[in-house]
Amino acid sequence: MKVKICGLNPLRDIKLCVDLGVHFLGFVFFDKSPRNVKLSDIKTISNYNRKNSSFVAVTVDPKDEFIKKNIVGNFDFIQLHGSETKERVIEIKNMGFKIIKAIKVKEEKDIGVYKHFEDVADLILFDSNSMERSKSIPKDLLSKIPKGDKFGLAGALNSKNILEYSKLGLNFFDLSSGLEKENLTGYKDHLKIKSFMSKIDML
Repeated sequence: MKVKICGLNPLRDIKLCVDLGVHFLGFVFFDKSPRNVKLSDIKTISNYNRKNSSFVAVTVDPKDEFIKKNIVGNFDFIQLHGSETKERVIEIKNMGFKIIKAIKVKEEKDIGVYKHFEDVADLILFDSNSMERSKSIPKDLLSKIPKGDKFGLAGALNSKNILEYSKLGLNFFDLSSGLEKENLTGYKDHLKIKSFMSKIDML
């Protein structure tokens, strides 16, 4: 089972996550997000020894200029969280990235959207449509999410419910708010991260 921790702060969180063996470290580039990373911090991110971790730029409908100026050469994956078409995903992939395509799920018909991207995205992430408001996908839909190495889950995951979700047959889990300090959006709790990774090692 692989873990992605999203919404990381470049100055506080990277070394801990890399040392703990977190598989994917996610950095948000979206102005409306409380977890948005300053472009001036990209150099700090790119200078880290990543060891076995992959760095992910989390974006929403990114423009070519932004990608080429800021993301190319600094990140291993780009996560696409917007309304990107299959053709657009291919264009971005051809810039030299591995792709995580997020699929927002509110009702059953939304799950099938992944089929448009299955042959072009490296990983597909099923998320709620709450956009960082820590809501989970409706439980009656979880069993309908496809299983396998290519698929992951996000949305209100934490140390308390990961055991339940780990039984779904998915390859990776994406956490953000579930590993933050109480009432401090965007501020990761290092004790929670350590506890979570210890639990993952036991699964």
